[in-house]
Amino acid sequence: MCKRRAIFAILILMLWVPGLYAQSSSDVTESATVMPSEELPLPGGLFGSPAYEPAAEPAPIISTAPNPIMEEGAQTKRIAGFVPNFQAVSANVVVPPLTTRQKFQLASMNSFDYSAFAFAGLQAGIEQASNTYPEFPGGEAGFARYYWHTLADQTIGNYVSSAIFPSLTHEDPRYYTHYHGNFLHRTVYAFSRVVITRTDSGNKTFNISGIVGAGVTTEISGLYYPRQERDSLSGTGVRWASQLLSDGVTNVFEEFWPDINRKLLHER
Repeated sequence: MCKRRAIFAILILMLWVPGLYAQSSSDVTESATVMPSEELPLPGGLFGSPAYEPAAEPAPIISTAPNPIMEEGAQTKRIAGFVPNFQAVSANVVVPPLTTRQKFQLASMNSFDYSAFAFAGLQAGIEQASNTYPEFPGGEAGFARYYWHTLADQTIGNYVSSAIFPSLTHEDPRYYTHYHGNFLHRTVYAFSRVVITRTDSGNKTFNISGIVGAGVTTEISGLYYPRQERDSLSGTGVRWASQLLSDGVTNVFEEFWPDINRKLLHER
């Protein structure tokens, strides 16, 4: 089911996105803008922590003038006003590293947002209708079982890949919007972030949190799935691969959301 949803999502992007930014992509430069402290998504404001204050020396030059590049690549905290988009960083901005506490707060926000419960119910309904796990009973009891399995998968995955592993490996769990280049280039970049991520110091590194974290999550989830699923190496591998595919599709949506938001919804 994860594969079918992922393929459907990619088809939507292929149909809608290429024309969204064609008129503006040629005007984009590689310059970076330091976001004013009161606008920094992390830390400051989003978690209720004090606003970030840059070091006294050297002090960055912060411009308060409108920046069209930053506006065009700007992320919103929610996609379409509903789907959480808390860990996407706008293009052409510099943000401070996350503390361990903030990484756990980020995982909590994604796990216990009202939309997480709605999506868990939707996925549970789809899986029950397709009889994904024949071992589960039918009716309301079966739906409840599908529901709590899905919710547990989401929550464990968020904490393992966005908080626990990033804290241990000093990796940044956020997605950094690329925005530059054509549709194919940006799509490849978004999928590559499944394998490549940033350290807290801003350097590129192998995405241990994403790759190994997804595997650990799959192993943990096997503890509460039917024995046939736990004992099946192929079943475990499919769930692990499906999780990585889902992460890649999520990155693509986050990468092109500023284009969709600006071109179709005309929001700022």
